[in-house]
Amino acid sequence: MGILQTHHSKLWFAGQHENWKLADFEVHELMETIEDIQKFQSDRTETAMLSMIIPPLDSINAAIQQKNAALFKTSYTSLTQACNTCHQAVEMEFNVVTIPETSPFTNQDFQVIDQQ
Repeated sequence: MGILQTHHSKLWFAGQHENWKLADFEVHELMETIEDIQKFQSDRTETAMLSMIIPPLDSINAAIQQKNAALFKTSYTSLTQACNTCHQAVEMEFNVVTIPETSPFTNQDFQVIDQQ
C-alpha cells in the first residue's frame, strides 16, 4: 500500500500546480497499482475494500481531463476520505491519510514546464 501513498502525494502536488499531464500520469499510476493489488493480493481483506476508492479516482480523472482545479481539490479530498474509510473498515484506523502539506519529493519539480 506504500506505493499508493507515494502516488497519492505526487498527484496532489501535480494538481496544485495544475500540471495536468503529470496529474494524469499519477492518477493512472494509482489505478494501475490498485489493479495489481487486486490481481496479485486478492486474498487480503483490504483488497476487497479497494473498490471504494474507484469513484473518487474517476472524479479526479474527470477533473484532470477538464483541467478543473476546484473539482480536482474536492475529488482529491473525497479520495483521501475514502482511503481513511477503508482503513477504518479493515481495522487499520491508526493509518490516517492526509492531504500533504509539503512534498517529500525534493528531487521532483511539480511545476508545468513550458515546452514551446
